[in-house]
Amino acid sequence: MKVGLLGGTFDPPHLGHLIMAEEALVRLALDEIWFLPSYFPPHAERKASATPESSEHRLEMVRLAIKGNRHFKLSLVEIERKGKSYTYETIAVLREQFPAYQFYFIIGADMVNDLPKWAHFDELKQSVTFIGFNRSGVHWQAPEDVQLVKAEMPEIGISSSLIRKRIKEKGAWHYLVPEPVKKYIEVNGLYG
Repeated sequence: MKVGLLGGTFDPPHLGHLIMAEEALVRLALDEIWFLPSYFPPHAERKASATPESSEHRLEMVRLAIKGNRHFKLSLVEIERKGKSYTYETIAVLREQFPAYQFYFIIGADMVNDLPKWAHFDELKQSVTFIGFNRSGVHWQAPEDVQLVKAEMPEIGISSSLIRKRIKEKGAWHYLVPEPVKKYIEVNGLYG
């Protein structure tokens, strides 16, 4: 089984996440894409809204976002582990639980250059293949000895921070997230 892993805060999940996941699924002939919401990301000081307290909302929004795609699954491995979510720990747990699976970790081009700064990167690069998606204006090159597949996708200028900002400022955001996620945000009064 070939499984793509898409980690993040998903605060909220948006169409860019879904398009990236679908592109990885099709272009690399993967069997499934597992969405891995982080419990508390190591870079949380920069993403103040992605807190452990927001986990319940973020999980439900991911469930709603991926509901219509039988190849998309929700993994709770980082939520259940609690604490800061380091990729090398997540991969180690998944490889132990699913030793016959081949895992691919999906990242944007802007993250490729930062890979050597990731915690326990030397261990991580031995246990997973990365899928790096292009991003306009970002020059990137795979670090030495890293299994990385370069992938193209349509330019999507959507981010969770943009959505949160637009909601807070009462701007246009309705077509940036799947309709069930939009309704969930509205019913629960998130980001306002």
